Amino acid sequence: MRGGHGTPDSPGAETAAPEAAEAAVWGRILDSGFNLLRIPTPFAVGRVNCWLIEDEPLTLVDTGPNSGKALDEVEKQLRALGHEIDDLELIIVSHQHIDHLGLVQILAERSGAEVAAIEPLVPIIEDYSRACNLDDDFATDLMRRHGIGEQTVHALRSVSQGFRAWGARADVTRTLRDGETIELRDRKLEAQLRPGHSPTDTVFWDAERRILIGADHLIAHISSNPLLTRPIDGRSERPRSLLDYMASLERTRELPAEVVLPGHGEPVTDHRALIDSRFAMHRRRADKLHRLISSAPMTAHELAHSLWGNVAVTQAFLTLSEVIGHLDLLVAEGRAEELDDGEVVRFAATAPGQVE
Repeated sequence: MRGGHGTPDSPGAETAAPEAAEAAVWGRILDSGFNLLRIPTPFAVGRVNCWLIEDEPLTLVDTGPNSGKALDEVEKQLRALGHEIDDLELIIVSHQHIDHLGLVQILAERSGAEVAAIEPLVPIIEDYSRACNLDDDFATDLMRRHGIGEQTVHALRSVSQGFRAWGARADVTRTLRDGETIELRDRKLEAQLRPGHSPTDTVFWDAERRILIGADHLIAHISSNPLLTRPIDGRSERPRSLLDYMASLERTRELPAEVVLPGHGEPVTDHRALIDSRFAMHRRRADKLHRLISSAPMTAHELAHSLWGNVAVTQAFLTLSEVIGHLDLLVAEGRAEELDDGEVVRFAATAPGQVE
């Protein structure tokens, strides 16, 4: 065993060391003034991590979805830490997904807390219904262009509209810029924009403690899907979400972080190793897709169906996002090209003679 915590012959040695290491990590997190609220969501990912920072102002990063059950849990878990909702003084929103922002306005109205969010996120939060409509329009067009049938497109748009109630608009009282510092009494948090999983993903860096509030940018037990999302900077072309995400991960890899506090699951204690494993995974998946399109051009939906079968229908937009992301990686490397006939986009492997 590493670190001299026992030998393979010692009963329980294989579990004792990890448990001790986990306890040490959580001890450090709590000693640094971070408390975890695990708030239920209706989604497959399970509970969302909302981080309460014991400082002045008393700060909550993310809120959970807009539901009575989630609100009850926020109230219950705050009380277990010796606080009430009324005690909150600052609410920070990490990104635009509804499991992270649904309760922002309710909590802000009850507490009078300031609400802070990165600049590109502000119009999405403040004009939530319009943003949802634009997102659905973008997704509908994208699915059609990449080979998903009309019946599935219609069904998925209905599902998306049904999910809207889990989010809600909110008033943002403090707009953050990339690199801006939020100063609390005992710490400074630097807001760093990390587009990819969503265009508005923001991490918050406590350099003194070497702790990064990472939200959904980096999660230990699942890969953060770089979802294809409507451009928020006025561009007309489709974003290359995976390429953006990998560039963001490169930036995060350079931080001397010792602990990453994620939006789901357990803390990350070796972010560089995790990021390197994610890079390797994305390249393996891109290679697999390259083999599939080497025989004939295919739509992204056809490729998704080849990989996952019926899952490509029931989770059509998620699987489409993943496939197109890896195809974008192949195109960027010169190993594939997009063939657009004006109605449907197909991807083809680049002829061997075209790649040096």
